[in-house]
Parts: sequence; C-alpha cells; structure tokens
Amino acid sequence: MAKQNYIKRFLIWKYKNISQKNFVYILSVVVGLLAGIAAVTLKNITFTIQSALEHGIVFSQNQLYFILPIIGLLLVYILKKFFFNKPLEPSVPKFVKRAIPSLLYSLLRQKGLLSYKLIYHPLIMAPLTVGFGGSVGLLGPSITSGSAISSNLSRLLHVDKKTRTLLIACATAGAVASMFKSPIAAIVFAVEVFSLDLTFASLLPLLIASISSVLTSYFFLGDEVLFNFNVSDKFTLYDTAFYIILGIGTGIASIYFTKIYFAIYTFFDRFKTRFSKLLVGGLAIGVMLYFIPPLYGEGLSFTRDLFDGNHLHALGSTLFDDYLGNIWVVIFLLIGFTFFKAIAMTTTFAAGGVGGVIVPTMVMGSALGNVVAKIINNIGLGHQVSEANFTLIGMAGLIAGVIHAPLTAIFLIAEITGGYELFLPLMITVAISYMITKNYMEHTIYTRELAERGDLITHNKDQNVLTLMTIDSVIETDFITLNPEMSLGEMLHSGVAKSNRNLFPVTDDKNLLVGVILLDDIRTIMFDQDLYKSTSVETFMQIPPGVIDYEKDTMRTVMQKFQDLNVWNLPVVKNGCYLGFVSKSKLLTAYRRELINFTS
Repeated sequence: MAKQNYIKRFLIWKYKNISQKNFVYILSVVVGLLAGIAAVTLKNITFTIQSALEHGIVFSQNQLYFILPIIGLLLVYILKKFFFNKPLEPSVPKFVKRAIPSLLYSLLRQKGLLSYKLIYHPLIMAPLTVGFGGSVGLLGPSITSGSAISSNLSRLLHVDKKTRTLLIACATAGAVASMFKSPIAAIVFAVEVFSLDLTFASLLPLLIASISSVLTSYFFLGDEVLFNFNVSDKFTLYDTAFYIILGIGTGIASIYFTKIYFAIYTFFDRFKTRFSKLLVGGLAIGVMLYFIPPLYGEGLSFTRDLFDGNHLHALGSTLFDDYLGNIWVVIFLLIGFTFFKAIAMTTTFAAGGVGGVIVPTMVMGSALGNVVAKIINNIGLGHQVSEANFTLIGMAGLIAGVIHAPLTAIFLIAEITGGYELFLPLMITVAISYMITKNYMEHTIYTRELAERGDLITHNKDQNVLTLMTIDSVIETDFITLNPEMSLGEMLHSGVAKSNRNLFPVTDDKNLLVGVILLDDIRTIMFDQDLYKSTSVETFMQIPPGVIDYEKDTMRTVMQKFQDLNVWNLPVVKNGCYLGFVSKSKLLTAYRRELINFTS
C-alpha cells in the first residue's frame, strides 16, 4: 500500500511538472541503462561459467568437452521443471518458440505486457545453455530481459500502450547497442524488427536509449569489443564480381538456414516430453561437437581466428589434422562447419536450450565468407581477394538474408570495422542476399509463424490496421433469429414487428445457421394475410452469399470477402453456429478509427 502511495504521489508530481515528451526521454535513458546492465550481466555470468569449465575442470584436456552441452541442457530442464514451472502471465502460445517472436506477439495481442519473470529467467537459462557449450547466442535473451524490464517499468508508471511499445523497442536497441557497441545498428534493428515508423518521435528515444546502453557497457566492460577488426585491404573495382558471388552464396545459405530451422523443430515436435527432446538433442549436439569442435558455444573465438587468418586454430583438433596442410581439406572442413552450425543451433533450441539466433548467424556467415574467399584464391584465377574482408562481409550477408534486416547488417558490420571503407561491398553483398531470400521466402524465422496466424505487424499500414482489429470489435448481435418452420404470420409478429433491422438470420434448434431473410424478400407479400399460415420462413429464406468463420478468418480475410462478394452484411459463425453479423459500414468505421489510432 505504501508503495502504491509513493507511485501515485510521483505520478501526480510528474503530471504537474514534466511533459509527456520529456518523460518519455527520461524513461528512454533509464530503459537504456537497465537494458545495458542486463546485457552486461548476461555476458559476465556466461563468461564466468565458460572460464570455470575451461580452467577448473579437465574435460577439455581429456577431449570430453562434447558432453558439457547435455549437462547444461539438463540443468536448464531441471530449473524449468522444478523451479520455473509456473506458467508466465501473460503467457504466449506454444507455437511462439523464440524470444523475438514472443515479444512481437506480446506487443500485438497483449499490449506489450510481459511477465516480470522474464527479467531474470533469461539471465539464468541462457548462461547455462551457452556457458556449457550450447551452439546459440546471447543477444536474444538480452533483448527479452531488457524488454521485460521496460514493460514492467511502464506498467508500474501507468504508461499507455503506444509509449510502452516504444520503450520496449528502446530496450531492444539498448541490448543490441550494449552487446555490439554499435548504437546506430541498434536503432536500425529496432526499427526493422518492430516495424516502427522512422519519425523524430520514435527516433530520438531510440537514440537516447542506445547511447545510455553503450555508455553502460563501456563503464562495466571498458573498450572491449566483440571483434577487433582493422581494414587492411581496400576494396577495388575488380572485387565487385566476387562480392556478387558472395551475396548469392549467403542468400542460398540463408534459405538453407531458415529451412533447416523449421525442419528440425518439426522433427522434435514428434517427441511428447521435454526430457526425450533433451536426450535426443543433447546426444546429437555431442556427436556434432566431437567431430566439429568449433560448434561449441557461440563461436565468437572461431570468427576471431578467421579474422586473424588462423584457420588452423579456428578449426581446432579434428580427425583430419594430418591433412590440414592441404587447403582444400581446410575448405571442406569450413564448409562442414557452415552446414552444421545451423543444425547445432536449432537442435540446441529444440532440446530446451535458451539463447539467440543472431550471433550464430554471424558466425556461420563468417565461415561462409572465408570459404568463398579461399576458393577464389585457390582455383587459379590469378586474382587474390582479402579473406578477412570476405569473412566480415559474409556475416552481413547472412544476417540480411536470415532475419531480413539489410540495414541492420550493413551498419552493424560498418560499426564493427570502425569505418566505412567496406561500405560499398557491404551494400552489394547484403542487397543480393536480401533480394534472393526475400523473393524465395516472404517471412523469416522470427515472423513466419506469426504471419501464418495473422499476428504480424509489418511496415504495411493497411495490413497492420487489419491485424490489430478483431472480429469481436465489429460483430453485431442485435438481430432477431427466426426458425425455418415459423409461419409467415409468426415471423411478422415475432420478428419483423419487433426489430429495427431489415435482416433476419434463420437458425435451427441447435443454433446452426441455415439461411437469412431480407426484408425486401417479403415486402411485397407481407400484408397478404392468406399466406400467413400457408407459408413458412423456409419458403422465403436464402443461403447467404458468404459467411465469416469466427475461428479461422482474419480481419484481412473479412475485408477481402466484402470486397469480392459486394455485400453489405455477412453472418458470423463458429463451428456452424450463428453468432451475429458484420456490416460493411461498421467494418469501415472501425478500420478508420484504428487507422487514426495507429498513425497518431
């Protein structure tokens, strides 16, 4: 009670002394700071676990490191089953499997209200998954934790839905900025992923949050960055064709990445229990790690070694150590890593692990870029390309293709390099990769399941407004129902005389819709008393030109039905039972109101 009084007094003071705009700016600073702290905490816990396993346990010396991921998955399973077994409130549907899709769903259907448990769940689960060698990243859990902090802070301060959405986007930008020390890419990522309109009203809070989060990262971690990269080989005109080839390669790899992601989830959905998924997934990961050691963990050290030109250290100890003097064996092993990184990542997720997608995508892209460069340099073309540059730009190409965020990919890699010397080849590769995947796949691993259910916000305002609308908001139920066995006289006295509508649904004893009657259909005979007892409702009713299925039809489908059928009213049914009508006038009025709310 005392806490509520303090909050109430603060809100009254804020209302009198701080404008809404300035209050949002202040909250942007706070959200960026807290999201940065969450990201730093997550990284430190993970690295502490990794360090303890590397230096305090002799698994790696005895080549038994491949059993560590299954231990980490088992710990996550135990925590979920015995300590975090209560469902989250509000919860998201089971089909939403990853952090960002669940966040997008919550913003659309739950007003951006996230459970407070999501603040600390990722900070425990993700370090156990990644720290013990799960082949996933930390960015997704960082975004989840920061967004949950932002959502609950907004709820505490009674912030409206629009501002809450903006602040969750600020938390996302803050997590990205803190993780990569790339504030511009963080802003662009939030805009591309959350489909925000790039206006000053949204841009400035995102910028403030990014700055606040980056400063937080510098305060706790110093000037440590994810990758140290200096451009030593400049882009030349003769390299253009090879960057086009790289773009095609990353585009094809992005399609493979997405397809294997959903294929593995489909395979694991066959198992009924989480423990059986853990056993199968853990064993599969262990086998992959035994033969391909670099799949262990996020894989950032693997990419750093490729940047340094040390592919032997990147590949580690393999069964082909005696043949690594042959560059084509090295290329073969790098191709194998590229192929299996997506499998290892998704298997970690499907087995119950917690993590993110973006960092594994970058690592896979770095291997692919390095492979393309090595092939070009060793097939006798007489032209040498920079392996380091291709390694870097391969990361951007795969990010653009996998998550359909080309601007994020360009600015993220540009900020990692600390300059824009490679901006042109970045644009070439990213554009080609994005075009290939976008033409082949409309949606990403983040958005496909949401789009299939009509729960996806995009940059298309018309589609967004229809997505936000619900049938419940436009359905009308003040219609008098008729029975097909009613006589004309009964219909006139019990129906027409008591209704202010010119439309009457006809239902049977089980409330199943069997037809409709329009007042115009009986207007010419409604005063002929000779027909009052000799004719029935069934004589005059007609089959409606179409119906709206309450459970299956989206608002986009409803709008299309009105357009195709050219009618003014359509009945709504659920499992065949009559619920009400939707009128075109009510639908267009609701659409206009939602459009004003969405764009204001």
